[in-house]
Amino acid sequence: MEQKRKIGGERMNEDMISELPEALLLHILSSVPTKDVIATSVLSKRWRSLWKMVPNLKLYFNMEYYSSEDVYRLLNLHKAPVLESLHLSIEDKSARLDIGILIGIAFSRHVRELVLDHYREDETTVRFPSVLCSYNNTLEVLKLTHDFLLDFPSRVCFDALRELHLYHVQFKDEASVCNLLSGCPRLQDLVVERFSNFDVETYTIAVPSLQRLTIEEEYNISDVDGGGYVINAPSLKCLNIKGLCFNDVCLIENAPELVEAKIEDVSDVDNENILASLTSAKRLSFYFPLEIKYPIGTIFYQLVSLELHIQGTNGWNLFSFMLDSSPKLQSIKLDSPYRGDCPVGWEWNQPKRVPECLLLHLETLVWRGYGWEREDEKQVATYILKNARQLKKATFTTAPTESKMEKRREMLNELANVVRASKSCRLVF
Repeated sequence: MEQKRKIGGERMNEDMISELPEALLLHILSSVPTKDVIATSVLSKRWRSLWKMVPNLKLYFNMEYYSSEDVYRLLNLHKAPVLESLHLSIEDKSARLDIGILIGIAFSRHVRELVLDHYREDETTVRFPSVLCSYNNTLEVLKLTHDFLLDFPSRVCFDALRELHLYHVQFKDEASVCNLLSGCPRLQDLVVERFSNFDVETYTIAVPSLQRLTIEEEYNISDVDGGGYVINAPSLKCLNIKGLCFNDVCLIENAPELVEAKIEDVSDVDNENILASLTSAKRLSFYFPLEIKYPIGTIFYQLVSLELHIQGTNGWNLFSFMLDSSPKLQSIKLDSPYRGDCPVGWEWNQPKRVPECLLLHLETLVWRGYGWEREDEKQVATYILKNARQLKKATFTTAPTESKMEKRREMLNELANVVRASKSCRLVF
């Protein structure tokens, strides 16, 4: 590897990378695939041991890369004082039997981020070794993907855990959920993605330190009625919920610090709490809301930004409700590309009185997919322009249709000629 050439009578070393400081080399190797990092051990005597100090490892259990014996040997050869991150991707059936041993080695090396992916062709689940979870004060990030079985008969202890991702894992029972989450006193980020509520009927998330929460269900085919989520997170600032449907309940018991929430594809939820619990938020996004109940008397005193992706008449009813219930609203973004279930001739149920936000605060309106050919959407746009006294800019984007370009121009000109409440409002098409 060390080739030299003459320059001005002196021999210059062409292997400049080997002369770099070890800390810099380890930083470079940390961004290289682990199999390539290990391959550098044949380059020279110095490189023979260097890979053993790389703090980040990503290993695959399959016929192409490593068997479980290979991974076991590599982890034992690894000498870094702290294992910053370990990513194990499991495809080999035999590796399932060794996963507890490998996790134990990782914990003994003070791993800070542990990512476990389990890919399978059969119905087998991998049991996460609960015996190793009685005390750990170094693990900061844990990500589990696909068909791990989490059975925690007693409370775990992950003192340093800040981030937890659970992608399509299964819990033995509701107690296992509580025993895991209650044992993470510093948890700030939680991501839960599920196919259904087959494993746990009521998923209770009671974490005082939690600041960001994402819940996503891809589909729900369970026959269990009354299932759902109970959220008690007094420090929660950001909430994302997607895919709750049918008889799911989303009971948000305590989230007074909530700043931002995104609710997507939520329909037929059995309680009104999901909206009533968002009143402290400053920014709200609703994507394709269907059957969400509107709690009477609820006021969103802190809300300044609303984003609404509208599908059908329920979306417009929600928009009317939010206008009337958000006195300090400054920015509105509307997206109405889907009109298949919104009948022609539908009449917008406008507020009985001009909302306070239109009179005093609304400054920006952005409307994507504005239906210039529909009288109902024209009615909504006209109402806002005629009543928003502080409006500075209103942007309307449409889908141009070649056969209707002249009619489109005519309708947009008609909108531009609406007498606006704000003399300084600028229209953008």
